[in-house]
Amino acid sequence: MSAPAPDLPDVRARARAAFLGLALGDALGATVEFMTPGEIRAAHGVHRDITGGGWLRLRRGQVTDDTEMSLWLARAMDAADGWELRGAADALAGWLRSGPMDAGNTVRRGLRRYLVEGTLQGPESAGDAGNGAAMRMVPIALATLGDEALLRRVAIEQAWITHHHPLSDTACVHVGALVQLACLAASKAQLRRASEGFAAEHPAFAFEPYRGLATGYVVDTLQTVLHFFHTTRGFEECLVAVVNQGGDADTTGAIAGAIAGAFYGEEALPRRWVRALAPPLVAELGALAERMVALSPLGRGVV
Repeated sequence: MSAPAPDLPDVRARARAAFLGLALGDALGATVEFMTPGEIRAAHGVHRDITGGGWLRLRRGQVTDDTEMSLWLARAMDAADGWELRGAADALAGWLRSGPMDAGNTVRRGLRRYLVEGTLQGPESAGDAGNGAAMRMVPIALATLGDEALLRRVAIEQAWITHHHPLSDTACVHVGALVQLACLAASKAQLRRASEGFAAEHPAFAFEPYRGLATGYVVDTLQTVLHFFHTTRGFEECLVAVVNQGGDADTTGAIAGAIAGAFYGEEALPRRWVRALAPPLVAELGALAERMVALSPLGRGVV
């Protein structure tokens, strides 16, 4: 017996929640980025509201490079009617030229290489095992829904623009896979099995027992996201637990927000958090999420 066809309205709603969840986690976590859990407790008790501030002195509801790069990629795919590697690299380079408030060193180095050399990937490098490619996976996951091989290819192509390292590659693919499973209404047990299989195949990412590290190293990032997504019972509970680990909290929050948003859905997103974001940003995130689904093999009806 074949599997039932996905409920496309539900897929689109979960896609919107994934892209909005990314931005919510980014904005929530940015306030406590680079702080330790002890410093967060001393300054905030439990950090659970979008307030701005932090080392970047953000306005309340302002997002950072996690959301910005994801948006620029989604806009490029929207304009090109699908994935086009050169167009994606041009978009990310355009984002860098726009003068963002923050850009990670590896991202900046990779995009400067592209601007100078025009090369779509750098050489494999031990210094490229950061989380800067994994954090921009939401539009890639949505635009490749329905084709696992396409997800893997595009995830790695976009990663190699700035991050050429096997750990980054595998992290990008697994983040995309979890977003896709959640958008297709998989159960929590199914997502857990997927993560356990991922960790068995790539033991560096084993997330139980949790080691308590939430740095920009992509292994620490994924361990934090996976541990708290799989051990909490709601969107807000998951994100609050993740960002209160401090470290690279905007990125751990963004990735957790994308996965948890897709899984728990729009109704689970705290209204007070959504109201903190600029309404044009919320509208664009929703529209681009739906557009990415429409561009996907699933949305085009080819699967």
